[in-house]
Amino acid sequence: MIELFVVVAVIGALWLVGSLIGLMFKLVFGLVGGLFSLLGGLLALVVGLAVLPFALLALLPAVLPVLLVVGVVWLIARAASHSTPAHPPHESHRAA
Repeated sequence: MIELFVVVAVIGALWLVGSLIGLMFKLVFGLVGGLFSLLGGLLALVVGLAVLPFALLALLPAVLPVLLVVGVVWLIARAASHSTPAHPPHESHRAA
């Protein structure tokens, strides 16, 4: 019976050591993977910001007619609105 207990204890100890080693691998590779993810995201952000002006210039011929129509509509709407001028301040609110 004692031999069976020793075998179970050795197997349990080996399982515990293996699980601790696995935990350390998981922790280290998770941290390294997170670091590489942050560096990759930062690199993608820098590249995206560098490419953004060229992408906007490439889209300008497609967007320019829409911008012109929006500008004309805005000018017409602004010219058509008849706003009343503001009332002068009351005598009691004037600074002395």
